[in-house]
Amino acid sequence: MSDISTQDNIISISNVSKRFGEVTAVDNVSLDVRRGEFYSVLGPSGCGKTTLLRMLAGFESPDEGEIFIDGQPMSAIPPHLRAVNMVFQNYAIFPHLDVGQNIAFGLRKAKLSKAETSEKVDEMLALIKLSGYAGRSATQLSGGERQRVALARALIKQPKVLLLDEPLGALDKKLREQMQFELRELQESVGITFVFVTHDQEEGLTLSDRIAVMSNGDVLQVATPTDLYERPQSRFVADFIGTMNFFAGRVQQTRDGKSTIDAGPLGVVEAITPPTTVKCGGDVDLAIRPEKFQIHFEAPDVGVNMVEARTGALAYLGDRSHFQVYLADRERPVAVAVQNVDAFGLQRATPDQRVWLTFSSESVVVL
Repeated sequence: MSDISTQDNIISISNVSKRFGEVTAVDNVSLDVRRGEFYSVLGPSGCGKTTLLRMLAGFESPDEGEIFIDGQPMSAIPPHLRAVNMVFQNYAIFPHLDVGQNIAFGLRKAKLSKAETSEKVDEMLALIKLSGYAGRSATQLSGGERQRVALARALIKQPKVLLLDEPLGALDKKLREQMQFELRELQESVGITFVFVTHDQEEGLTLSDRIAVMSNGDVLQVATPTDLYERPQSRFVADFIGTMNFFAGRVQQTRDGKSTIDAGPLGVVEAITPPTTVKCGGDVDLAIRPEKFQIHFEAPDVGVNMVEARTGALAYLGDRSHFQVYLADRERPVAVAVQNVDAFGLQRATPDQRVWLTFSSESVVVL
């Protein structure tokens, strides 16, 4: 992904709130989107992400706060005069127009000659890898092709910002994964800022330079995909992004950036913690990703961060396997994921087998 850390902001959202009756859809949100960035807004249904996008487009007005696009306040600017365009989940392709006419639709007020319009349409078709499709009926397109045409129609006017409201949600899994890479490649080619709304965590991680995670109208964390996954700042973000194991703990000691934490059935855990994060005697939640565990069929010779367990269900997924293992309390299974690089002794795994789990101090997230 491109280095955009020195570029200025194309969008600034300042203390924006939006209510529908007694429901607060967006609650005092502030965030900045950098020029040329692929920025995703991620959250469950009803969290306010689409409302935020519609306010950027001008289809809804904030009850409080202000939205700035390229330094200009948007409160008095109608949708058709904003330097943005929007792509919807349902594509909104006109079935009575062919592909070229659909793409050229946004240029109808630009007063271009027929030749100039045709040239721009051909450029967009090449960009979306549909050269030669200009005369094809819109009804003859596949779902992925319709989505590409919708993108081309939105981009032909060269907006400063492209808004995308779950544009891949109607596609099947394999096509959606293919379109994710094409969409990222397209964004890098045109260099336009993309603001992308999705509820799909994997999609957000795959596409984005940065992600804003929303819940109940609030933005809980804005970070790169790596930071969101590896260092979530709240239990909601940790639980929403991927799979996470949680353990209750009490801090016994903290010194030199490391803490010793009594985590009950997980044992005494050593974790890397910033000095301001924890205090002795405080209650914390520990979060560990399934792939951060190593599973052993014989007791390893390690001094810390090891616990004995019993195997539960095993799911073989080809490139990896997922274990469920139970600690001494047997209250709930712990999820463990391993890459199937070699046999790994998986043939020896049987239900209720004695195993040992180990994990590094760096892999423990203290919340």
